Amino acid sequence: MHITQQDTIAAIATPPGNGGVGIIRISGNKAKHIAQQLMNKDLQARHAHYASFYDADNSIIDSGLALFFPNPASFTGEDTVEIQGHGGAVIMDMLLKRILSLGGRIAKPGEFSERAFLNGKLDLAQAEAIADLIASSTEKSARSAQQSMQGVFSRQVNELVEELTELRIYVEAAIDFVDEEIDFLGDGVVENRVKRLLETIKKILGTAQQGRLLRDGMTVVLAGKPNAGKSSLLNALAGHEAAIVTDIAGTTRDVLKERIQIDGMPLHIIDTAGLRESENAVEQEGIRRAHAEIEKADKVLLLIDVNDPEPDSLLKTLPEDVSLTRIYNKIDLCGIPPAIEENENGTQIYLSIKKSIGMDLLTQHLKQSVGFDGAADNVFIARRRHTEALTQGMQFVQNALNQLQHHQAGELVAEDLRQAQNHLAEITGEFTSDDLLGKIFSSFCIGK
Repeated sequence: MHITQQDTIAAIATPPGNGGVGIIRISGNKAKHIAQQLMNKDLQARHAHYASFYDADNSIIDSGLALFFPNPASFTGEDTVEIQGHGGAVIMDMLLKRILSLGGRIAKPGEFSERAFLNGKLDLAQAEAIADLIASSTEKSARSAQQSMQGVFSRQVNELVEELTELRIYVEAAIDFVDEEIDFLGDGVVENRVKRLLETIKKILGTAQQGRLLRDGMTVVLAGKPNAGKSSLLNALAGHEAAIVTDIAGTTRDVLKERIQIDGMPLHIIDTAGLRESENAVEQEGIRRAHAEIEKADKVLLLIDVNDPEPDSLLKTLPEDVSLTRIYNKIDLCGIPPAIEENENGTQIYLSIKKSIGMDLLTQHLKQSVGFDGAADNVFIARRRHTEALTQGMQFVQNALNQLQHHQAGELVAEDLRQAQNHLAEITGEFTSDDLLGKIFSSFCIGK
């Protein structure tokens, strides 16, 4: 679809401050006319024009390049001009004011990308990937954002939506011809296709969850009794003395946060106050904050002194649904070898933070616990709303499969498939509310 915008927008596209080159973008039906008035010169499509930029009194503001991209072959799908001048903050401001006086207006955050979406130049997932590419904090997240920008994620979602559409047509046709001798819902064809679809969604969801991790990072909270080694572990993972470590119990009174990377995987490590009964008002507040962080964590590492006679005494104070790994520290004091174990109580890791024994087991566990594969080249960037849409879509497909297997209720199967299709279509913007669009694009940079 091509949406004609009534007004022409402009914004500085380069970061604030001084630099060698500064860029102003103009988009809309007046873009070419505004640029030609600014330059006192005609513009040809896709030519780099060197010229002076003039103020209203015909004095020269700056000189540089201008490039004109006529619609629809431009980023926004509208007539677009890029003005490249010297990157001084004052110069950029003077040029922008002149452009506004000639009939432009300041662009809202993300409005260029929003117009590109509305004009069918890219879908919603690709538009979001632009912002994610700009905000990338690691090389892997940048490469994954580039994958989404190129449409890797969108193509997979569109294939799912197309398969759902075909299934819905088949099921609804079977409902219309229910009196025929052939049982279209009971012959196994639909059931097999729904099963394959379910497996495909699960696979894409796994990749999307890894992509969300690359974008947002995993929040890991270090919890445990005083002197269990929480602050020492924070320092070891951060690679510097981020927290004070002493033999005095209760040294950490507040929440300490560090952002680190493990083989390109971003982590938000949070050190908390030791959990125990205390009469000290400051320590009580630190413990309260510790519990608040635990409730929000993606993963909780419960630090336990391997010689603690009551190693499980804190478990009753933790949320039941928390993703918990027990870390038995100080194995160097009792001769226990480093190890990682899986049993009915979850994962247990035996290590020594002080001696750096078994730390590789912990870092590998953190990567595996969220499905992070540092060698993966086909991971696309994803957001929480993408994984939620995939999860909800998968649940409706599962409901459809249950209806087929147990009731063969065609109308209910068709409705579940329709709901799944709507949730998946939200990812690319084919089925998206205006409120969601406003929320997404308002988080973008001005000029993008």
